[in-house]
Amino acid sequence: MKVIVLALALLALAGCAAPQPKPAAPTTLYEELGGSAGITKVVDLFLARLNGDARINTLFAKVDHNDLRRLVIEQLCAGTGGPCKYTGRSMEEAHSGLNLTEADFSAFMGDLVAAMDEVKVPLAQQNKLIALLAPMKPQIVGQ
Repeated sequence: MKVIVLALALLALAGCAAPQPKPAAPTTLYEELGGSAGITKVVDLFLARLNGDARINTLFAKVDHNDLRRLVIEQLCAGTGGPCKYTGRSMEEAHSGLNLTEADFSAFMGDLVAAMDEVKVPLAQQNKLIALLAPMKPQIVGQ
């Protein structure tokens, strides 16, 4: 009888200590990149690389770097499904008159990839982000 009571007590306790459900997996690229903190980390490294990149750093010489940082973070946050709203100009407006080349765009994207590599963004997420940005190329190159 004691064995049955003990078994029932153990079963009751086991029911009370049911395993907790796992947290939901990230559902947006924003979450996969680590949210605001992850995007900000990538952008900060990316802009440092741009500033040190002799191929294209002169293109940013007269740019307000704090404003550029804010806008790139907003754009990546909004584009990846985050809560941000991009408040900047269209890509055509922002790049009008600069006559940027394919090489400029490639250097820019290469610096972004290098920054993502540095913070160890997985390749799948890198590819998703590049897929979001690549369609902007016609609005940037040759404007």
